[in-house]
Amino acid sequence: PRAVLARPSAVAGAGSGIGAALSWGWWAAPALPRRPRWLAAISEPAAEAAASQGGYGAEQITVLEGLEPVRKRPGMYIGSTSAKGLHHLVFEVVDNAVDEALAGHCTSVDVFLHEDGSCSVRDNGRGIPTEVHSKTGKSALETVLTVLHAGGKFGGDASGYKVSGGLHGVGVSVVNALSTMTLATVRREGRLHKLSCERGIVQGGLVVEEAPAVVAPPPAREETEGEGAAGEAAPSQLAFDATKWTSETGTDVRFLPDPTIFKSGTDFEWDRLATRIDELAYLNAGLRIALHDMRPDKKGRTRHETFKHDGGLEEWLQSMCKGKDSIYEKVPMVTARGTVEGIEVEVALRWSKEQYSDICIGFANGIRTGDGGTHLDGVKGAVTRLVNSAGKKANKIKKDEGSIARDFILEGLTAIVSVKVPEPEFEGQTKNRLGNREARVAVDTVLAEELLKTFDFHPKFLDAILAKAQAAQAAAAAAKAAREMVRRKSLLTSTVLPGKLADCSSRNTDETELFIVEGDSAAGSAKQGRDRRTQAVLPLRGKILNIEKADAKRIYQNEELQAMISAVGLGVRGQDFDKDKLRYGRIVLMTDADVDGAHIRILLLTFFFRYQRQLIENGFVWIACPPLYRVTQGARFSQYLFDDAELEQVKAERAGNLNVQRFKGLGEMMPKQLWDTTMNPDTRAMKLVTVEDAAAADSMFTLLMGDDVAGRRNFISDRADALDREDLDF
Repeated sequence: PRAVLARPSAVAGAGSGIGAALSWGWWAAPALPRRPRWLAAISEPAAEAAASQGGYGAEQITVLEGLEPVRKRPGMYIGSTSAKGLHHLVFEVVDNAVDEALAGHCTSVDVFLHEDGSCSVRDNGRGIPTEVHSKTGKSALETVLTVLHAGGKFGGDASGYKVSGGLHGVGVSVVNALSTMTLATVRREGRLHKLSCERGIVQGGLVVEEAPAVVAPPPAREETEGEGAAGEAAPSQLAFDATKWTSETGTDVRFLPDPTIFKSGTDFEWDRLATRIDELAYLNAGLRIALHDMRPDKKGRTRHETFKHDGGLEEWLQSMCKGKDSIYEKVPMVTARGTVEGIEVEVALRWSKEQYSDICIGFANGIRTGDGGTHLDGVKGAVTRLVNSAGKKANKIKKDEGSIARDFILEGLTAIVSVKVPEPEFEGQTKNRLGNREARVAVDTVLAEELLKTFDFHPKFLDAILAKAQAAQAAAAAAKAAREMVRRKSLLTSTVLPGKLADCSSRNTDETELFIVEGDSAAGSAKQGRDRRTQAVLPLRGKILNIEKADAKRIYQNEELQAMISAVGLGVRGQDFDKDKLRYGRIVLMTDADVDGAHIRILLLTFFFRYQRQLIENGFVWIACPPLYRVTQGARFSQYLFDDAELEQVKAERAGNLNVQRFKGLGEMMPKQLWDTTMNPDTRAMKLVTVEDAAAADSMFTLLMGDDVAGRRNFISDRADALDREDLDF
């Protein structure tokens, strides 16, 4: 395991783009290994006493009461205490509001990011009950906030909800436990019921007061800033005042994350929240969810955006496939809805011409299942089976040829599936995979009926799918032949390692690193400055092939890519990931801090994401962070700086003349400088590349690195207004 540094990631290209789909954050040296989970029941002092006295009895057992287990082991409840876990708190509260919408009692949700670092979520649902609970003797509101596994969603048919995403022991009580302050306000029957907590402990009891008058809701705006958009008059800030109620009933939960729990930072990220909220708006057609960032930017502006998609999954699928041509225009997409054994199913799918992989995303009760599950298995299984059976029935697939493999049929497919399961079984603490077997049957049944009707009414649609699948099959055969050529050549060659590789002497992948650099100039400094025992250097000759636009055969004919594949130890087939065959424990992309360097870095990320995504998913790919500046003042002061903010801070702190050197390329650095700033494990900064949303990353690589010029141009122009010229490096 590796520990996250205290300062949050300054993601290159953060926002909507590859930087938002792939992320790279600041990481420190390896942390101490975790203790076994069974030690969680022993308190620290008791454990020390037991160890010193050699005894182990009942007095050494500590019972963690209330919300103590959550604060003791937060990762068990929210996955991690990184930025992902921090934002999980927001999503848990939002999911509760969405559950009200699923039950038919909520139409509007507002999420506020306040200046003090807190977040509040308000809905216009029924409001959490406030009467005394028969079992706990506390108000229902206090019970929900302070008791694990408490809520209106555990009673099956007798509960307040038929389906919900706020299950699995993670909910508002966990949010309360991991916050320094929580204030829950419920509006019911003309009164406000308020309950305040600190680190999960109730402060002062339930306070009841008369509710203020309801105000009119603010006008719907796509995005509004404090000074107005495009010259409009500034909107009234009262329209976004979190203290104003726009409905007679509802729940407001405001919480301030505990910095002693979230040590990597407690700043909420707009893009991360907006992405999830947008998903929820698509999944719950007609539900309005607004995000308000009340933290002024450097120009004093606040940010507000409303998400509402009446078209649901169909509208979302159109957005995902924007700029791509359907393989058959008369059937742009297939949608299916139905209920089987109490499981509600909604599926939307489409095949695109310019897409050469499948993008399938699934949701269970509104929760994204990033690791898949039975509902996604149902989509892929139904599509594969029905295309093959319909193709054979129409004599489009010869009987002696057998069935077409699933991967070829799914090529070009984009699919979204949403299921609502009364009793969901999620595998993993944070609901990453749906395990209900009956969900697969339900999805298969609903989708099969619609696909069969579509194939019957539009036989040319089936022909188009088969043609694309057979073309993919032929391309795979050509790629296999090219791979075999590479394999035979490797066997006949005295060494399979590229001659330009400056290898390291160690073979222990726990300590070895491969630095991929651009050009001989940077390679020269890196080779001289490196630790020859643990660090290898591989120079690239210019910009590598953009494999997003290349067929598989060209990959095996490209010398630069083959050199990289050989050096890393990937083998000749990208899909065959074998950790034991890797030659290095870290693959570090070390490029210049300019536009060309960024382009080379994106080309490399495209290669690793497409050729062998497991390298990224398993934490092998890193980005080196060379400094942008070296600042000196006489002979006594010298400092390397990594961004403009650090430069401005040094200028403000030090009087007198400063000599500022801007590094345009790694080749400008002396070997010792490169070692001290970028390669020395004790002093360098590196970013780990991760994939948080494979579907979003897949779409973004296709858009930015593929053949869709018009879509790429629109993507850039749509975001031009957000560009601040002061942030550009001329």
